Amino acid sequence: MITPELTRARWAVAAIFAVHGMSSGSFAARIPWVADHLRLEAGQLGLVLLMPAIGALVSMPFAGRLVNRFGGKTVTRVFIAAWTVAVMLVPLAPNRWLLMAILLLAGAAAGTSDMAMNAEGVAVEKGLGRSIMSSLHGMWSVGGLIGGGIGAAAAYLGVGAPANLAAVGFLLLIAGFFAGRYLLVTEPGSEQDSAPRFSLPRGPVLIIGLVGLCAVFAEIAAADWSAVYMRRVLGTGEGTAAVAYATFALAMSASRLSGDYVVARIGAVRTVRFAGLAGVIGGILVATSWSGLLVTLGFGLIGVGVAVVVPLAFSAAGHADAHPANAIAGVATVSYGAGLAAPGVIGGVAHLTSLPVSFALVTGLILIVVLSASRLRGAEVAHAPVPTPSPMGTM
Repeated sequence: MITPELTRARWAVAAIFAVHGMSSGSFAARIPWVADHLRLEAGQLGLVLLMPAIGALVSMPFAGRLVNRFGGKTVTRVFIAAWTVAVMLVPLAPNRWLLMAILLLAGAAAGTSDMAMNAEGVAVEKGLGRSIMSSLHGMWSVGGLIGGGIGAAAAYLGVGAPANLAAVGFLLLIAGFFAGRYLLVTEPGSEQDSAPRFSLPRGPVLIIGLVGLCAVFAEIAAADWSAVYMRRVLGTGEGTAAVAYATFALAMSASRLSGDYVVARIGAVRTVRFAGLAGVIGGILVATSWSGLLVTLGFGLIGVGVAVVVPLAFSAAGHADAHPANAIAGVATVSYGAGLAAPGVIGGVAHLTSLPVSFALVTGLILIVVLSASRLRGAEVAHAPVPTPSPMGTM
């Protein structure tokens, strides 16, 4: 039975995803201000921007243990607050060394809250008996677009990053606090059934993580290189190049927001296969076409192809393991690690060959996702009929 508490928890976790995404988008939009303010050269900025990824990857394997020890609601509330506060502190750093330290801690907070809120999403899925993970990640994307849009507008109006991020961060802190009150209470693990202290995937969860790795690699490659591809391969103007990225980002967001509807009707496996085939077609268009319109369409299709894979990978892992938070943390460590490597690998392959060859590699990875779709069948557990609760109210 779907209770009012469960319904509130479903919308609360969606709000938490949006808060997390909006914090990320707000930070990303003001990176140029931070770089100019501290007079960072390209190499220095690149090193600085590695810090959040390193902080997240280091913290993720331990996040499952925290959730098991203190409960998903508590961990989510604490670390989503830490993430929003850290973003507010970024423009206040007086030098790049302190900035790197802040971003390292910010990445750890972002990564831990990411794992905890995904574990909350899986808990709500189990209660509702239907998939919600795709739309939750869609809310993250929407939040990122809103945060980035506010940051861009603030920059256009000449508002400095400290004021911009302080105002947005304060509102997000309040939003996260109130949304967090309605998250689903999950019981911390007992000492007799304690989760591992350090989570790296193994067995079926490792395979799910590798599927996620292929999808995240393709996603980050398209996000980081779509505009560059249009400029350097096709020789388009900056405006046209920006449209290619916007098409990809909008396709990702729309696919995630509609993904649960599709999964509910045809299942997770067929959703990933059909979407992945669209992504393969998109990759072929990007790697082989010399038409700006077709290449832009190709990037949009890549967005469709990979959008639902990571949400369904988290869901499948959460349903496949006795400790959902640990399984999600393990999958994320492997998958997001690909995101750290993707820009450099694409650039290295392009240097040795060409950007079209790099995206032929991306196309091959999306094809692996299509062929491995059955590994995400565990996400369909969410659609199984939910037994009627006993008089004691146990779900």
